[in-house]
Amino acid sequence: MSDEEIQKINKYNIKRRIKQSKMKRKVRHTQRRIQVFRIFLRICLLAFLIFIARVIVYMPQWRLPADALSSFNNPSLQISNNKIVPSYKILSAVRQIEIPNKPIFLIKTDNIKESILQFDPIQDVYVRRFWFPARLEIIIKERVPSIMIAPNEKVPPIAYFSKDGKLIGHEYLPLKANYNTVKVLTYGTANDDYRKWNIQKQNFIKKLTKTVEMYSNEPVEYIDLRSPNDVYVKLKTVKLRLGSVDEASYDKIATRLSQLPSLLPQVRLLDKKIQYLDLRWDKVYYIKLDE
Repeated sequence: MSDEEIQKINKYNIKRRIKQSKMKRKVRHTQRRIQVFRIFLRICLLAFLIFIARVIVYMPQWRLPADALSSFNNPSLQISNNKIVPSYKILSAVRQIEIPNKPIFLIKTDNIKESILQFDPIQDVYVRRFWFPARLEIIIKERVPSIMIAPNEKVPPIAYFSKDGKLIGHEYLPLKANYNTVKVLTYGTANDDYRKWNIQKQNFIKKLTKTVEMYSNEPVEYIDLRSPNDVYVKLKTVKLRLGSVDEASYDKIATRLSQLPSLLPQVRLLDKKIQYLDLRWDKVYYIKLDE
């Protein structure tokens, strides 16, 4: 191979290497541009997501309006399951609570619960928070009435005991819903003040009621405890006179009441007006007629 040919080959190789170097620089430059563009896109996307998140977080629908606890017409508040305590009383208890300017999921509801629990008929409160749109549902759990207290059979009840033994005053009467209760007549005198009845006394009254209803197959209209030593129980058919009634003598009373299935048919056959069926003595029962 001649020197001229060798020089041509060398020049060609040099030009080729220069061309390859330029192409490599161009490729690297393009890759850097693409990389920078990707970084720029990521930054823009991140900024956009932060902006959207901020907009979403600060949307007014996440927050309760300042007057959420001040009126019934506010769609941000719902009071449910209250049958004894009126909604306006619940609203008056929470009306003074200040609503913080925070998203609802950051708001604590303990003060709302404590304000509502001041009412005697309310046993528990659950405050449910709905995030979007922000609203509250106050779910009330009320004590179930068990024993109604009245001074006589012609007067509406003036108080009642709940199943857990809580005495509730007349401000929550009359009851709007129907409850399975027993009416007790008592004057609340010093000898038998119903305000001092413990849960054992209440349970005994309910047990006596169930026993009478079981043997008579009739609902008890009321139990007359105005004279603790001379107790009456009013059924639809007849009034029962039981005499002195307490836990110690319950077995004897139950034995006398067990005769009701045989005695009540005889009472129903009488055409005369009956004052009471006397069950004060063992094995001796008589019907007292109205004179």
